Amino acid sequence: MPHLPPGDPRDLVAATRDAFRSTYAAEPLVVGHAPGRVNLIGEHTDYNGGLCLPVALPHRTYVAAAPRDDGRVRIASRQQPDDMWEGALDEVGPGTVPGWAAYAVGVLWALRGDGVDVPGADLLVDSTVPLGAGLSSSAALECAVALAAMTLVGEPVTAARRRGLVTLCIRAETEIAGAPTGGMDQTVSLLAAPDAALLIDFTAGTSRDVPLGPDAPHVLVMDTGVSHALNDGGYASRRRDCEEAARLLGLPTLRTATERDLSRLGEDRLEQRARHVVTEIRRVSETVDALGEGDWGAVGRLFRESHASLRDDFEVSCAELDLAVEAAVGAGALGARMTGGGFGGSAIALVDAADVDTVAATVADAFVTVGWTPPTTLVATPSGPADTD
Repeated sequence: MPHLPPGDPRDLVAATRDAFRSTYAAEPLVVGHAPGRVNLIGEHTDYNGGLCLPVALPHRTYVAAAPRDDGRVRIASRQQPDDMWEGALDEVGPGTVPGWAAYAVGVLWALRGDGVDVPGADLLVDSTVPLGAGLSSSAALECAVALAAMTLVGEPVTAARRRGLVTLCIRAETEIAGAPTGGMDQTVSLLAAPDAALLIDFTAGTSRDVPLGPDAPHVLVMDTGVSHALNDGGYASRRRDCEEAARLLGLPTLRTATERDLSRLGEDRLEQRARHVVTEIRRVSETVDALGEGDWGAVGRLFRESHASLRDDFEVSCAELDLAVEAAVGAGALGARMTGGGFGGSAIALVDAADVDTVAATVADAFVTVGWTPPTTLVATPSGPADTD
């Protein structure tokens, strides 16, 4: 069955330039582009100082940009053509930019706050990253804007500067867009390598590539179509629970907590939240070990355990995600789990190449049987980081 294609980057860069000319009757100076991501394992561990293991998608967000000399910003999107935002960059602050534009304009605000002399700008956005699917369309937008803006001011983007941009994109998302994310999405979007996952350690502030090898199964992404947003309260409440659990245990984060510590929390909900985090961090380490040994059966088992933990202890799954996981495993997937912040969005399945279409079709049939629209699917080929053209 057909899967959502990422598109040819060269064609999409050209199309974004053409759309910019049509929208603003001007020539863009640069097109920044950045990948979405899918997290193989390590969910809700980033803001707990833990480990996670995402890969960058071949699906990317493209931002054509040109400077303005009046200090104003205009931003339009080919996906939302009736929702252009315009305002003065000097007046941007928390709560001043509504909707999706906050993720983009917030990056310009954060760069200015870091001492980068960002001018006003016209921006035109195009994207093949599904929106609201838990695949980090917001971070892809932020990182594409960041690289485009750096080109506008003529500042080179070194490896060290990329790590700095991660921090600034996080500021844009948490302070301007109001989504209390932990930084995994921006890190992999800016630092990913092709054919590898990125092991991120949020206590040490480090990352390293984990090669997946030529014989790796496919990662099938199944977008349930259930609305997914990180600034609607559910994500923030889980983060507060984790912070409260760490405080009660006398720890800076749950990174150093153990399963033996959990009984000291004295509250079922906090114990459940902390148990997910503690066991999920362990599962990331075990997954990296299994990948080093080429033991994909073990990786599949860890996927299944991760989903059960997110469903039962962290309570961020939903009926659609659960059905996608159950149907995929029943159709022969090595393992499956929800991915992303939860409350909707996508699930992933680890599938041998020859079985991808069969698994996707079985999941679609399961959804139709209960009266739901079948998921949109894509194959997550591990791809490279944000760049400019």
